[in-house]
Amino acid sequence: MEPVTAELIERIDACIEALFAPSDPVLARNIADAQAAGLPSFQVSPNQGRLLYLLAKLIGARRVLEIGTLGGYSATWLARALPADGLLVTLELNPRHAEVARRSLERAAITPRLDLRVGPAADSLRDLIRSAVPPFDLVFLDADKSGYVEYLGLVLELVRPGALILADNVIRHGLVIDPSPGDPNDAGAKAYNEAIASDPRLESLILPIVRARVDGLATSMVR
Repeated sequence: MEPVTAELIERIDACIEALFAPSDPVLARNIADAQAAGLPSFQVSPNQGRLLYLLAKLIGARRVLEIGTLGGYSATWLARALPADGLLVTLELNPRHAEVARRSLERAAITPRLDLRVGPAADSLRDLIRSAVPPFDLVFLDADKSGYVEYLGLVLELVRPGALILADNVIRHGLVIDPSPGDPNDAGAKAYNEAIASDPRLESLILPIVRARVDGLATSMVR
């Protein structure tokens, strides 16, 4: 049996991607535009994008909330899973990132309604709560890990029973096992994992995401 090496993991990931999440002109243009604009390459992998799409489809999501837009790559995957009368609300702190994402999503001719809000995520979430918006079916967190626990508390006021709450990068390549005192994101991811494991309102599990390094997608269903 071939030993499990980083090279083997990359080959397996590439094989799965070629079968189930091949790129298309819209997604390729999204990544190219984000790179040209100097955005960090923090977007989800194609396989993760496909997973987000399938999870949204499986629960028949009509209203999706994303925290952390970046260049709009994951937003494109999520929007593709929604019906024409669906709604994607996506929150982004950085105005420059938001503008790149807005242009990209407009070029992608996203059919569902898009509501891209710029500013601190906690403030935008409180605005949604104050506005008494209809509940969301799926929430995807992919922002500062140090804020995940705070976002979770707010998100739980915005979802329906049976909704999915997904959070990316919760293993941090294993650093959550023994977080560095100087890295609030490692500590934040660990605190989030502990919060969803103990919250009686949620049923949760972390799905391992193996690419060049190990990470995880926290998956919670609201009771």
